[in-house]
Amino acid sequence: ALASLFMPALTGIIADKWMNAERLYGVLHILYGAVLLYVPQVKDADTLYYVIFAAMIFYMPTISLSNSISYTILKKNAFDVVKVFPPIRVWGTIGFIVAMWTTNLTHSKANTNQFLIGGIAAILLGIYAFTLPKCPPQRSIAKGASIVEQLGLNAFKLFAKYKMALFFIFSMFLGAALQLTNMYGDTFLDDFKKVPEYGPESFVVKYSTIIMSISQISETVFILTIPFFLRKFGIKKVMLFSMIAWVLRFGLFAYGNPADGLWMIILSCIVYGMAFDFFNISGSLFVETTTDSSIRSSAQGLFMMMTNGVGAFLGSKVSGYLIDKYFTVNGGDKDWHNIWLAFAAYAAVIAVLFLVLFKHKHNPKELETVHH
Repeated sequence: ALASLFMPALTGIIADKWMNAERLYGVLHILYGAVLLYVPQVKDADTLYYVIFAAMIFYMPTISLSNSISYTILKKNAFDVVKVFPPIRVWGTIGFIVAMWTTNLTHSKANTNQFLIGGIAAILLGIYAFTLPKCPPQRSIAKGASIVEQLGLNAFKLFAKYKMALFFIFSMFLGAALQLTNMYGDTFLDDFKKVPEYGPESFVVKYSTIIMSISQISETVFILTIPFFLRKFGIKKVMLFSMIAWVLRFGLFAYGNPADGLWMIILSCIVYGMAFDFFNISGSLFVETTTDSSIRSSAQGLFMMMTNGVGAFLGSKVSGYLIDKYFTVNGGDKDWHNIWLAFAAYAAVIAVLFLVLFKHKHNPKELETVHH
């Protein structure tokens, strides 16, 4: 979250002024991989915090960079971004699933081997990035440009527009919801080992990462439906579907268990695909289709900053405080049922506010002009 607050803007300047975006992407992944390979050498928690922070400084800007590179290459080749990007983006999710299954099946989910797997993959991706079609700096920064322009902060002017300001604020709230899933999903499933009737040999406990990967498998399906949903319903309804899906995601976890409630855990993972994609991928496409080309990369960075930066930071800090204060029982055990219900209520409040406050008239033609 902290890395997302400043790195996308900084890498945006480098890509805008000095370096091809695909090369910068390659360099960042190689540096990220090198830090991950170093992680197993670290012996104390304080040092580990800073080593992981260094890894995130290199990794977090690659998320918005990969979107920018994709859009640049597709537009250069006169493709319809809304139609063509989601089936390409789906391979990122397939990679996520492969990573989860690999770490679980090689018994690496709770030891340092996961960092070696990640480090090698990152370095290979970094080297591969140098073979991508060239994405030279989008715009040269004029001499005498203000510090605001040089830092790529022009995108902050979007906050002056009511609709865009609301969009970014709700992105922050949904970024917090995403953080809740990332932080607590696997721990929640793993904690069933403490319940005598399930125990450590329960399928859900043993293969918690594989069960959580159903979320990503579901993502691959929902990504492919985005062009249809965006054209048919428009960004407001698609984002509303995402918020309702978050309510279901958390609510089903509240009542799920490894025995007769296993279907709820699995259904929650299936619903996650809609919750994540209809907000993250659609939001990125919304930014792409509604901002001026001169600030588009910075606007993508701003979207990333609000979701994975401010949203994730607040989501982790506030939820951590509330769980410690109100939902921790018996000397450290978590009251997962009420934790998930509280998160579901949070998502429901956001959905209602979004429905009332976010005014957007759907125009299907607006999306068809993206590739020109």
